[in-house]
Amino acid sequence: MKTLKGDNIYIRALEPNDLEFVYAIENDQSIWEVSNTHTPYSRFLVKQYLENAHQDIYEAKQLRLAICQDQDFPALGLIDLFDFDPKNNRAGVGIVIQGNENRRQNIGSEALGLLIEYAFCNLNLHQLYANIGTENEASKALFTKFGFEMIGVKKDWTFVNGKYKDEAIFQLVNTKF
Repeated sequence: MKTLKGDNIYIRALEPNDLEFVYAIENDQSIWEVSNTHTPYSRFLVKQYLENAHQDIYEAKQLRLAICQDQDFPALGLIDLFDFDPKNNRAGVGIVIQGNENRRQNIGSEALGLLIEYAFCNLNLHQLYANIGTENEASKALFTKFGFEMIGVKKDWTFVNGKYKDEAIFQLVNTKF
Protein backbone atom coordinates (compact mmCIF):
# COMPACT_ATOMS: atom_id res chain seq x y z
CA MET A 1 0.00 0.00 0.00
CA LYS A 2 1.20 3.49 -0.79
CA THR A 3 2.26 5.57 2.18
CA LEU A 4 -0.12 8.41 2.99
CA LYS A 5 1.89 11.53 3.75
CA GLY A 6 0.87 14.75 5.42
CA ASP A 7 2.88 17.81 6.41
CA ASN A 8 4.24 16.38 9.67
CA ILE A 9 3.29 12.70 9.74
CA TYR A 10 2.63 9.79 7.47
CA ILE A 11 0.53 6.68 7.88
CA ARG A 12 1.75 3.38 6.57
CA ALA A 13 0.93 -0.31 6.49
CA LEU A 14 2.05 -2.35 9.47
CA GLU A 15 5.43 -4.02 9.26
CA PRO A 16 6.88 -7.05 11.10
CA ASN A 17 9.14 -4.70 13.09
CA ASP A 18 6.02 -3.08 14.60
CA LEU A 19 5.62 -6.16 16.83
CA GLU A 20 6.75 -4.53 20.09
CA PHE A 21 4.79 -1.33 19.42
CA VAL A 22 1.52 -3.13 18.64
CA TYR A 23 2.12 -5.48 21.58
CA ALA A 24 2.53 -2.46 23.90
CA ILE A 25 -0.62 -0.75 22.55
CA GLU A 26 -2.77 -3.88 22.79
CA ASN A 27 -1.62 -4.52 26.37
CA ASP A 28 -1.93 -0.94 27.64
CA GLN A 29 -4.82 -1.32 30.08
CA SER A 30 -5.31 2.46 30.24
CA ILE A 31 -6.74 2.38 26.70
CA TRP A 32 -8.69 -0.88 26.89
CA GLU A 33 -11.83 1.15 27.52
CA VAL A 34 -11.61 2.81 24.09
CA SER A 35 -10.32 -0.25 22.25
CA ASN A 36 -12.93 -2.62 23.69
CA THR A 37 -10.16 -4.97 24.82
CA HIS A 38 -10.70 -7.26 27.79
CA THR A 39 -7.66 -9.51 27.93
CA PRO A 40 -3.95 -9.16 27.24
CA TYR A 41 -2.47 -10.27 23.93
CA SER A 42 0.63 -12.45 23.66
CA ARG A 43 3.54 -11.58 21.41
CA PHE A 44 2.70 -14.77 19.53
CA LEU A 45 -0.84 -13.56 18.73
CA VAL A 46 0.38 -10.07 17.74
CA LYS A 47 3.03 -11.67 15.51
CA GLN A 48 0.34 -13.79 13.83
CA TYR A 49 -1.80 -10.68 13.36
CA LEU A 50 1.12 -8.82 11.74
CA GLU A 51 1.81 -11.77 9.46
CA ASN A 52 -1.75 -11.43 8.15
CA ALA A 53 -1.85 -7.62 8.11
CA HIS A 54 -1.12 -7.69 4.38
CA GLN A 55 -4.70 -8.84 3.70
CA ASP A 56 -6.77 -6.51 1.57
CA ILE A 57 -9.45 -4.51 3.39
CA TYR A 58 -12.08 -6.32 1.32
CA GLU A 59 -10.84 -9.64 2.69
CA ALA A 60 -10.02 -8.69 6.29
CA LYS A 61 -12.86 -6.14 6.71
CA GLN A 62 -10.40 -3.88 8.51
CA LEU A 63 -7.30 -1.83 7.84
CA ARG A 64 -4.87 -0.90 10.60
CA LEU A 65 -2.17 1.64 9.80
CA ALA A 66 0.80 2.93 11.78
CA ILE A 67 1.10 6.67 12.39
CA CYS A 68 4.72 7.83 12.03
CA GLN A 69 6.41 11.20 12.37
CA ASP A 70 9.95 10.93 11.08
CA GLN A 71 11.94 8.97 8.57
CA ASP A 72 13.33 6.36 10.95
CA PHE A 73 9.99 4.58 10.76
CA PRO A 74 8.86 4.00 14.39
CA ALA A 75 5.15 4.25 15.04
CA LEU A 76 3.58 6.82 17.37
CA GLY A 77 0.05 5.49 17.09
CA LEU A 78 -2.41 3.41 15.15
CA ILE A 79 -5.42 4.37 13.07
CA ASP A 80 -7.98 1.83 11.93
CA LEU A 81 -10.85 1.31 9.59
CA PHE A 82 -12.93 -1.51 11.10
CA ASP A 83 -16.26 -3.19 10.42
CA PHE A 84 -15.67 -2.38 6.75
CA ASP A 85 -18.95 -2.87 4.89
CA PRO A 86 -18.36 -2.70 1.11
CA LYS A 87 -22.04 -3.30 0.30
CA ASN A 88 -23.12 -0.17 2.17
CA ASN A 89 -19.82 1.68 1.65
CA ARG A 90 -19.08 2.44 5.30
CA ALA A 91 -16.54 1.71 8.02
CA GLY A 92 -15.79 2.57 11.61
CA VAL A 93 -12.74 4.63 12.52
CA GLY A 94 -10.53 4.25 15.57
CA ILE A 95 -7.33 6.02 16.55
CA VAL A 96 -4.87 5.76 19.41
CA ILE A 97 -1.71 7.76 20.00
CA GLN A 98 0.77 6.19 22.40
CA GLY A 99 2.19 8.24 25.25
CA ASN A 100 0.99 11.52 26.71
CA GLU A 101 3.97 13.32 25.16
CA ASN A 102 2.60 12.56 21.68
CA ARG A 103 -0.97 13.60 22.39
CA ARG A 104 -2.25 17.13 21.66
CA GLN A 105 0.49 17.56 19.04
CA ASN A 106 -1.93 17.44 16.06
CA ILE A 107 -0.61 13.97 15.22
CA GLY A 108 -4.06 12.39 15.53
CA SER A 109 -5.68 15.25 13.68
CA GLU A 110 -3.36 14.99 10.72
CA ALA A 111 -3.68 11.18 10.65
CA LEU A 112 -7.48 11.34 10.76
CA GLY A 113 -7.52 13.85 7.90
CA LEU A 114 -5.34 11.56 5.79
CA LEU A 115 -7.49 8.54 6.59
CA ILE A 116 -10.74 10.33 5.76
CA GLU A 117 -9.37 11.40 2.38
CA TYR A 118 -8.12 7.87 1.69
CA ALA A 119 -11.44 6.28 2.74
CA PHE A 120 -13.53 8.65 0.63
CA CYS A 121 -11.26 9.02 -2.42
CA ASN A 122 -9.58 5.62 -2.69
CA LEU A 123 -12.12 3.28 -1.12
CA ASN A 124 -15.12 5.33 -2.29
CA LEU A 125 -16.81 5.04 1.09
CA HIS A 126 -20.04 6.91 1.62
CA GLN A 127 -19.71 7.24 5.38
CA LEU A 128 -17.46 6.76 8.37
CA TYR A 129 -18.46 6.44 12.00
CA ALA A 130 -16.76 6.50 15.38
CA ASN A 131 -17.87 5.18 18.76
CA ILE A 132 -16.72 7.59 21.47
CA GLY A 133 -17.30 7.52 25.20
CA THR A 134 -19.39 10.54 26.14
CA GLU A 135 -16.73 11.56 28.68
CA ASN A 136 -13.91 11.52 26.11
CA GLU A 137 -13.78 15.23 25.29
CA ALA A 138 -10.50 15.04 23.34
CA SER A 139 -11.85 12.42 20.91
CA LYS A 140 -15.16 14.21 20.51
CA ALA A 141 -13.29 17.43 19.65
CA LEU A 142 -11.02 15.61 17.18
CA PHE A 143 -13.85 13.97 15.25
CA THR A 144 -16.17 17.00 15.23
CA LYS A 145 -13.27 19.08 13.86
CA PHE A 146 -13.60 16.96 10.70
CA GLY A 147 -17.37 17.27 10.47
CA PHE A 148 -18.42 14.12 12.30
CA GLU A 149 -21.81 14.68 13.92
CA MET A 150 -23.10 12.96 17.01
CA ILE A 151 -26.16 11.03 15.87
CA GLY A 152 -27.02 9.19 19.06
CA VAL A 153 -26.01 7.97 22.48
CA LYS A 154 -25.94 4.33 23.50
CA LYS A 155 -26.92 4.38 27.19
CA ASP A 156 -24.97 2.24 29.67
CA TRP A 157 -23.08 0.78 26.71
CA THR A 158 -19.71 -0.07 28.25
CA PHE A 159 -18.93 -1.55 31.65
CA VAL A 160 -15.73 0.02 32.94
CA ASN A 161 -14.27 -0.14 36.44
CA GLY A 162 -17.50 -1.37 37.96
CA LYS A 163 -19.89 1.07 36.32
CA TYR A 164 -21.73 1.52 33.05
CA LYS A 165 -20.84 4.38 30.74
CA ASP A 166 -22.62 5.93 27.79
CA GLU A 167 -21.09 5.83 24.32
CA ALA A 168 -21.91 8.24 21.51
CA ILE A 169 -21.89 7.40 17.84
CA PHE A 170 -20.50 10.02 15.48
CA GLN A 171 -21.01 9.88 11.72
CA LEU A 172 -19.43 11.60 8.73
CA VAL A 173 -21.28 11.29 5.43
CA ASN A 174 -19.19 11.77 2.31
CA THR A 175 -20.56 14.85 0.55
CA LYS A 176 -17.24 16.34 -0.61
CA PHE A 177 -15.42 13.61 -2.49
